[in-house]
Amino acid sequence: MSAPPRSTSLSDSSSELEQLESTGSWDDALDWFKLEHPGSRSVLHHANYKFLLEAERVIVEGHGVVLINTDEAGTLIVTNFRLIFLSEETENIVALGTIPLATIEKFSKMVVKNQPAPRQSEKTPSQRLLQVIGRDMKIIVFGFRPKTQQRRAIYDGLLRCTKPSRLWDLYAFSCGPSKFTNANPKVRLLNECFRLLGKGFCSASIDMIDKGSYTLSNELWRISNVNSNYIMCPSYPFALIVPKSISDEELVHASSFRSKGRLPVVSWCHPGTGAVLARSSQPLVGLMMNMRSNTDEKLVAALCSQPDGYKKGRRKLYIADARPRKNALANVAMGGGSESPSHYFQSEVVFFGIDNIHAMRESLFRLRDYLDTHGSTSSDGTLSLLRHGGWTWGGGNLSSMSASVATLGDSGWLIHVQSVLAGSAWIAARVALESASVLVHCSDGWDRTSQLISLANLLLDPYYRTCTGFQALIEKDWLAFGHPFEERMGMPTLSGSSDTSLDLSRQSSVGSFPSSPMRQSSGSSAPQAPSSSHAQNQYSPIFLQWIDCVSQLLRMYPFAFEFSSAFLVDLLDSVLSCRFGNFFCNSEKERQLAGVSESCGCLWAYLAGLRSSEGRSHVHYNLFYSPLKHNGPLLPPAAALAPTLWPQFHLRWACPSEAQAGELEAQCRNMSLKFSELQKAKEGAEKKAEETTNAMESLSAELQNEKRLSSYAMTLAKKANKECAAIKRAIQSLGCKVHFAGGDTPVDIETKRESGVCDAICPLRSRDGGCRWPEAGCAQSCSQFIGVKANYDAIDSLSIYETYFDTREGK
Repeated sequence: MSAPPRSTSLSDSSSELEQLESTGSWDDALDWFKLEHPGSRSVLHHANYKFLLEAERVIVEGHGVVLINTDEAGTLIVTNFRLIFLSEETENIVALGTIPLATIEKFSKMVVKNQPAPRQSEKTPSQRLLQVIGRDMKIIVFGFRPKTQQRRAIYDGLLRCTKPSRLWDLYAFSCGPSKFTNANPKVRLLNECFRLLGKGFCSASIDMIDKGSYTLSNELWRISNVNSNYIMCPSYPFALIVPKSISDEELVHASSFRSKGRLPVVSWCHPGTGAVLARSSQPLVGLMMNMRSNTDEKLVAALCSQPDGYKKGRRKLYIADARPRKNALANVAMGGGSESPSHYFQSEVVFFGIDNIHAMRESLFRLRDYLDTHGSTSSDGTLSLLRHGGWTWGGGNLSSMSASVATLGDSGWLIHVQSVLAGSAWIAARVALESASVLVHCSDGWDRTSQLISLANLLLDPYYRTCTGFQALIEKDWLAFGHPFEERMGMPTLSGSSDTSLDLSRQSSVGSFPSSPMRQSSGSSAPQAPSSSHAQNQYSPIFLQWIDCVSQLLRMYPFAFEFSSAFLVDLLDSVLSCRFGNFFCNSEKERQLAGVSESCGCLWAYLAGLRSSEGRSHVHYNLFYSPLKHNGPLLPPAAALAPTLWPQFHLRWACPSEAQAGELEAQCRNMSLKFSELQKAKEGAEKKAEETTNAMESLSAELQNEKRLSSYAMTLAKKANKECAAIKRAIQSLGCKVHFAGGDTPVDIETKRESGVCDAICPLRSRDGGCRWPEAGCAQSCSQFIGVKANYDAIDSLSIYETYFDTREGK
């Protein structure tokens, strides 16, 4: 049974509470709040919340609130960015009860009367609830204590913060670029154009864009700056890839024949065959379907240009109209329509039958209601297992959904996803297998066209299946080519008027929870008055549906994508939250006028920072990615295009157990983390081993050097000893005693001469009676002891062959 919200006993008198409830005064509510919670924190002291983001501030909060989905009590906080639910038990943020304000689609107050139990005479108090419905598949309900004004305070806080009057009132502008600096997206777009033309060695710059010097070309195609001031087509980018044979004047003339001026331009070029994917809007054929444009026909024919040496005959052109044929004919009444094959040489027109934005919006609403009905955390607080007797998958088993699959099919969501996948696969096959060129359009060329052309790009080019390439693909075919994110997401307009599609009815609805566990229909518990505003009519989950299609391809080809399903979920959540400015406004021109890239943070920088924090082991990376396994186009067979619910997104709130990654993927990720840790440990050990080896080699080299020096010193010492011995013998032969000392090598010579002895025994006495001793030192010293330094130069000048060895014996 549905558990009633927990309540706290009130200390005030009943009369005072009744008076407060009847008056509904905001000031009285604040006074009561202070009396009821004397120790609670005031709004001025919420800086202590550590979970608040930069520039995020608390607007209002309520205590003792119950999250009906899980019957959990806590604190509900409205900030200028999020609605946050804190668990009373853990004081942590509860993900199910927390949602960015921009993600909220609508919210309303409800009063539900509980039926008294049998034989219970006392009147049971009504439950005062606040229902919040999000574009991220959330339907959450909060219960408030009776006879308080907390619900009104929270409701008014949401009313003020979820409907900003100007674009610049969004949180992204308050936060600023911060650490997620946004490089100029026009530079990134131009670099992608260079890559498509085979000019990847060129690098774009702001100076190049300002001077208009980016008009490069190859054999078939060129980059035109005809739309640099956004006059020809306000919703197209500043740089366009067009056939080289078509002049800028012809482009301007051809744009007048297409809806919104969105003339045929190239989105992707095959590097080998020269086949292209092109996009445009519908032609303006007129009410009688007899209007023609020679320039438009020439431009479309030029899409079949062939490089030199192409030997497969004339290239065929397919014109893929994403709409049902009847819808294309209906557009004739407004001057639109489709091409006539007879006017476009060797072309074939194909209709894909994909429904419009209104059908997609209603389909997602039905899917969301279905998931809330059969999920394990329903907004009425009753488990699906109890509501349906245990036969639905919402109790925790996705494989046993046979009894409710008809209802899922009635939502039509998977059928729409299959239609988009099938159309994209068909386009990719024509380019890859037939080398044909394909021109894709719908009515205005910015919804279904963006879905088909970008999915075909993804199938054909492996670069777009990497994290960097996926960013380039979105920036090219969604942002630069003017998908109206402002209208499709219900954001405030650049002009300053708010067009958010929120149901802001203050009128409370009255319903009742039945005593049986069966869940009542959502319309009886919270009926919503339909809105006829233009903004609500233009809201549609086109980009969400495309991301869903990408997730289906990721499921079919798990080795082909560098990114994971978790990356897609975080990307989609960031887009819906409006935390970053990349997806603001309807076109590149509007974002430039608003100064978004300079004033707001960059989503791509944020996601790149997350990935770099953990390297390849981060959850955004696909563990099974093998670029060599799928280094060419992906061409899924028709039988494989059977989409399923995307568990990580569709089921994460309604059935959390099913949203978790499969057991095999979880085990692989754990093994990958362990492997990463072991790899780091191995690299550390190898680094230490290398350092040790280098140190040993250095020591060995030093040791060898020391050995060489020691050997050289020993040689010098031996030589010196020999020289000293020879000198000593030479001096001793003079009858002197020689004493060597250290220091500067002083030599003490002791001489003892007797008169006349010198003349007889001196070997240096010449035959003529003269003395050859230098300066007659021996005669001057006589018998005294003197200390002299050895005069090695004088000794070396003596000749040992003169009378030195002459003993004079025998004479």
